[in-house]
Amino acid sequence: MAVFEAGGIGKAAERLNTVQSNVTSRIQRLEAQLGVQLFKRHTRGVELTSAGSKLVPVVEQINNLLGSLPTIVRDDSTPQGKLTIGAMETTTAIHLPSLLSGYAKAFPQVDLALRTGTTMELTRQVLEQELDGAFVCGPIAHPRLRTERVYDEELVLLADPDLDDLAQIVALGEVSIFVLRLGCSYRRKLEEILTNKGVSIARISEFGTFEAIFSCVAAGLGVTVVPRSMLSMIAARWTLSTHTLPPSEASVETVFIRRASAYVPNALSKFIDHVQEASQMLSNGRDFCQVA
Repeated sequence: MAVFEAGGIGKAAERLNTVQSNVTSRIQRLEAQLGVQLFKRHTRGVELTSAGSKLVPVVEQINNLLGSLPTIVRDDSTPQGKLTIGAMETTTAIHLPSLLSGYAKAFPQVDLALRTGTTMELTRQVLEQELDGAFVCGPIAHPRLRTERVYDEELVLLADPDLDDLAQIVALGEVSIFVLRLGCSYRRKLEEILTNKGVSIARISEFGTFEAIFSCVAAGLGVTVVPRSMLSMIAARWTLSTHTLPPSEASVETVFIRRASAYVPNALSKFIDHVQEASQMLSNGRDFCQVA
């Protein structure tokens, strides 16, 4: 894996704090044992063969399990230890406070931490073992991930308060959009919606906070999209026009993802149970704040 990740035998040797000949001999022994060539050598370094590429996910699973050994041997019936969860900004603002509060009260020995990010960022962090799990925009189809559907959201378009109808926005022919950074799933959705309606995007402005986005939209500088569940929070501070989108464009799902091959400690197992309970409550017309 070190050779694959570093892109060369010399760089891998530096990372492993050994000499290049040791790395080369290990590769040769492994290739001899397996009876296949794992790397192609060229002037720029090395690259995986098709056989070598097949081994990457297997080696990653082995590394995941080896990294889980301390957790496995210490794990008992009481959820405890570090649990790091990721979530999109919208999920964090609207749905997670009561869910996390309920979990923390039920399992006080768990050191629960939360990180926010885009769907792209959070998915990568789960795969790279930086997060135990994350709430992201679905669908997510990845052979190394397991997903739990949590809830569906309806997106609405926000614009200048003087624009009374979605048709007025379409008639403009061109608008600027205000979004979170690259990798935000709602950003991709907004781009698709406008493109499907024949509206050109004059400028894409990226911000790190929703406050900046809503302020720019309220000033008549462009449009954005948010879940309908955020509207009451937004209306308390900004005056914006809200535009309902067709169901085929408005519906998005939020899923909870975790690594498929990783050992599931008690703390994460109980958290997943908590998420499933919350999901069931939402499907029955109740909300997260009723999860104890």
